[in-house]
Amino acid sequence: MSGDGPAAATKRLILWDIDGTLVDSARLGLDAFLEAFEKVVGHPPAELVPFAGRTDLEIAHDMLDSSGVQDGEALLDRFEEHLVEAMAARLGELERRGRALPGTHEALERLDREPGVIQSLLTGNVERNAMLKLKPFGLAKYVEFGCGAYGSDHRVRGELVAIARARAERAHGAPIEPGRVVLIGDTPLDVAAAREGGARAVGVATGPYDEHELAESGADAVLPDLSDTARVLDAVLGNP
Repeated sequence: MSGDGPAAATKRLILWDIDGTLVDSARLGLDAFLEAFEKVVGHPPAELVPFAGRTDLEIAHDMLDSSGVQDGEALLDRFEEHLVEAMAARLGELERRGRALPGTHEALERLDREPGVIQSLLTGNVERNAMLKLKPFGLAKYVEFGCGAYGSDHRVRGELVAIARARAERAHGAPIEPGRVVLIGDTPLDVAAAREGGARAVGVATGPYDEHELAESGADAVLPDLSDTARVLDAVLGNP
């Protein structure tokens, strides 16, 4: 990976969302979520809550609460374990039904060669499931997992930018200014998390929100998808 050589001042941290941005996991994450809920609680949830752009444990907490489960906070560790087990059990199905979204490989590979760039993840997935979701599609080799932040680190997505930046600084022994952090995601909540963490936000309209909605949410740049590698680099690196 290309983040080690340049001087400290040139370090740039690129944080990718996973679902709807890098991969289409064929709704298997939802299936795993519902299985984990039933294993922890003993019955299906009374109702679904919003998923897009939120952390797994925030979703779990709200789902437990909306289902009338008492002391849901105390169940979150068990929920995470069952969620990881349920996703791991679907790895073969993910390989068959899921896919890397258009242009993903090319964008990650090209940014990997960019001087001073550290690529990692900022995702609502718990860390072990983030690794599982990239594995079938050959994307993990471009990502420094230890420089990212995950839904298992904090329930509030806006807190994750600071966590990832601190990890990348420790790993590379170099300060990274908040303005040299870029978060790439497919929802307004990704944009909001970037704003809360002082990072730049790039919206990608391959999830549930279109380009207009992502622009309205305050993204610094918006892409229809990742298929135009030159355009991706311009957006991510802040070029005119």
